[in-house]
Amino acid sequence: MITIASLIVFLAFYTLYYTSKRAVLSYDLGFEKWMKKNPKQTKITGLALLVTAYVIWLFTQSFGCGTLMFFIQLMTIGSLIIILAPLKKVNSKAILAIVIIIALLELYYN
Repeated sequence: MITIASLIVFLAFYTLYYTSKRAVLSYDLGFEKWMKKNPKQTKITGLALLVTAYVIWLFTQSFGCGTLMFFIQLMTIGSLIIILAPLKKVNSKAILAIVIIIALLELYYN
């Protein structure tokens, strides 16, 4: 569940990052073009994904721990997106590989 919440936080922050006017954007994938053309729907989607990730954290952890872990994860993933997206290091293959490795580690140690 932590891996799923992490992926949802990543997607939420990435969608909200693409609505920024100051961000250096690249349009490698089709949904990135859609996000730039529809900023209002993208913001609503990003906020809905953030709320979904927060609810997942609340169900897997207690209120205090879930809130703390959500904000730590949001700051970490947000920093990585802001640093790595302009360098074009954020791509679907790298994200998929990282999520698979983290999911396997989560299943192994649980």
